[in-house]
Amino acid sequence: FKTCPGRVLCKLPCSGEKEVDLAVQSAKAAFKIWSQMSGMERCRVMLEAARIIREQREEIATMETINNGKSIFEARVDIDISWQCLEYYAGLAGSLAGEHIQLPGGSFGYTRREPLGVCVGIGAWNYPFQIACWKSGPALACGNAMVFKPSPFTPISVVRLAEIFTEAGVPKGLFNVVQGGAATGQFLCQHPDVAKISFTGSVPTGMKIMEMAAKGIKPVTLELGGKSPLIIFSDSDLDNAVKGALMANFLTQGQVCCNGTRVFVERKILDTFTKEVVKCTQKIKIGDPLLEDTRMGALINRPHLNRVQGFIKQAKEQGAEVLCGGDLYVPDDPKLKNGYYMRPCVLGNCKDDMTCVKEEIFGPVMAILPFDTEEEVVERANDTKFGLAGGVFTRDIQKAHRVAAALKVGMCFINNYNVSPVELPFGGYKSSGFGRENGRAAIEYYSQLKTVCVEMGDVESVF
Repeated sequence: FKTCPGRVLCKLPCSGEKEVDLAVQSAKAAFKIWSQMSGMERCRVMLEAARIIREQREEIATMETINNGKSIFEARVDIDISWQCLEYYAGLAGSLAGEHIQLPGGSFGYTRREPLGVCVGIGAWNYPFQIACWKSGPALACGNAMVFKPSPFTPISVVRLAEIFTEAGVPKGLFNVVQGGAATGQFLCQHPDVAKISFTGSVPTGMKIMEMAAKGIKPVTLELGGKSPLIIFSDSDLDNAVKGALMANFLTQGQVCCNGTRVFVERKILDTFTKEVVKCTQKIKIGDPLLEDTRMGALINRPHLNRVQGFIKQAKEQGAEVLCGGDLYVPDDPKLKNGYYMRPCVLGNCKDDMTCVKEEIFGPVMAILPFDTEEEVVERANDTKFGLAGGVFTRDIQKAHRVAAALKVGMCFINNYNVSPVELPFGGYKSSGFGRENGRAAIEYYSQLKTVCVEMGDVESVF
């Protein structure tokens, strides 16, 4: 591999209905073997997969950088989170159990936690390898098989994950990869032998997947978009708040669903905060993502870059002020001249009804909005169709927990942002979806409970 900004990296055939069926049937056969293995047996295989990923961290991170365009620095973090995810669920695999319930007369009942069958994972292009691990980790720990479809914009690294699972010793076909776009996804969702669908992506696509799943009464996990609020109170540590705002807006070129792109700043520190955040934003190193000091690589493709630029143009037309960035960036290296680079943008003079404040841009664009009171900012922060994440910066611990409780979001960060420990559930409220990735919560979405009731005496008949 080598960096190929603006050029075709590889070509892959789309999986049609026949290929999708082959993948599902292969997974179905592997499921019969894997689901009968003990939790400890599955644990050992998953730990071996985690070990391989950990050992090949640099190689996989490099592949992911070329696959996606994010900096190698960030890609390494993604790969670390990936093997940690598999380790975490390997640890849970041996502990999955039901419960025993004593009933009158010596009778009793018990529950069994059982796998669903063949699960479908559909990933996004911003965290290709990591999302595949987030979905396959709990799925495999519970005894399921998985057919995974990566985004057609980032098809490469998930294939490596499939190879690693095979090397680690999973039954052949347990984790299958199919390639393609919407048509391939439709074949997967409508396949009669698919038991569950887990999707990460946009709200419109999530709605279509939910409709298709409903026709087969299939459970879904939807991790969709966001327009998350980041609330900076005047009593916060200013330097830390600025760092938090950068983390909340510019990771992976701003292409992160839970980014805190509506930055509400208490009016009395508005000027000081804005000046500092602009200064730090202008220092972000843009360029070749494989260089160690690069902190911002290229956006995913030309249409998306144009879309982000369109949002900035519209913001200016609606009265927002571009305080820095927002323009295209051409690196000095001639081989990067066709890359999809732009300077990270900070918008001031924003109002709640502006398109740039209401709609998910999914690019490196931060909108700063002043506020005066806690009650006011909570009401404004919740005035959105999304509910994925939120953040609060303050030294007042009571205020921090009060605001965290009041925000209608699935996850809230206090004095930090965009940290993703695998031990904690990840997911949203409202149009940001439902179901959870990570943590013990994910086990609930990749397994089902069976109740067994045992009568120790004669049946008491009413007939």
